[in-house]
Amino acid sequence: MSENSKTQDSANSAAQAPSPSEAGAGAEAPADGIAAPQTVAEPESLDPAPRIKLDAAADDEPMRPAGRLPRLPSDEEIAASLAKSVSEADEAGPVDDGAPVEEALVEAPAARPSAEEVARRQAAMERAANTKPVLTRVFQVLIAVFYPIVLLVLSIRLVTSSVFLWVEYHRPGFPADSFGFTTEDRVTYGSYTVDYLLNFAPARYLGGLVNTLGKPLFLEREVGHMADVKAVIVMAFLTGLVLAIVMVIGMVYLRRRSHGGIRRGLFAGSIATLALIIGLGVLAVLGWEAFFTEFHRIFFADGTWTFYTDDTLIRLFPSQFWTDSGLFIGVFVLVVSSLTLAFTWPTKDRRQAVAKAKHPGRRAAAG
Repeated sequence: MSENSKTQDSANSAAQAPSPSEAGAGAEAPADGIAAPQTVAEPESLDPAPRIKLDAAADDEPMRPAGRLPRLPSDEEIAASLAKSVSEADEAGPVDDGAPVEEALVEAPAARPSAEEVARRQAAMERAANTKPVLTRVFQVLIAVFYPIVLLVLSIRLVTSSVFLWVEYHRPGFPADSFGFTTEDRVTYGSYTVDYLLNFAPARYLGGLVNTLGKPLFLEREVGHMADVKAVIVMAFLTGLVLAIVMVIGMVYLRRRSHGGIRRGLFAGSIATLALIIGLGVLAVLGWEAFFTEFHRIFFADGTWTFYTDDTLIRLFPSQFWTDSGLFIGVFVLVVSSLTLAFTWPTKDRRQAVAKAKHPGRRAAAG
């Protein structure tokens, strides 16, 4: 039995036991006749304290002392906690006495941004999504700028070939040589000239050639001019090759990093090429002789590219040959750039494909 139950039992027993005054009230008066002082009896409690009922198991099991008492805070910790509470209350400021405590403790919800702020944030996100890396834009510009140069160099390479030479000499209407060269002679000697432009042989490659009479086929002035032509041709071909390699590198990069970047670069390049070739074609049609002369003055010194009509270079490459060569270059560049423009034109399907690639989670707008 616990100590609490023992204390309550003792109190109940004392309450039920009669007091000494009550016990003496019923006895006879003392012999000396003096009345004993009467005491007022305390009213009994109508509702005695209830007894605490304990389980049988608790009565049988003896009480055991606690293994470890809980740790109470020290005076220093209590003082520090009170000081912290006071400082926080001072920082929070006065609280309205009329407002409930619960409402004062609840933090106000964050203000909802305005419609202008939401629109500004969405615009910033769109700009960030549409911003392209600098290298992507650089490669697109390089492809657009290099495309007309590479295409023009390619057309010149097609002209400086034995195939074009053979087709030109055998085409109907090509003027015959008035000094005795046959078509076979032209093909043979002309092939030597074209091969000299494309190989690494010195000027003796042409200077050592002789005709059927044993005389030098090309004069020294002609060999010197062909050496100048070879320097310009080699430089043009090397430049075109380097630019083509840069274009290929740019296309590989754009294929991995920018959907539609190659198409946009070629589209811009084809437009620039068409504008360039149309402008040059108009100048050539308006005055071919003046155009041909100014072209030679750009790359060759005066007096080094003019010859007599009986010189070998004029007999192999008359004015009609250069006219046909210029016409072939213009038509080739015009056709190829037009096809490039058509295949890279930003149609509706291509724009939707680009938009879908940029935002794969969004559905392209219809209509």
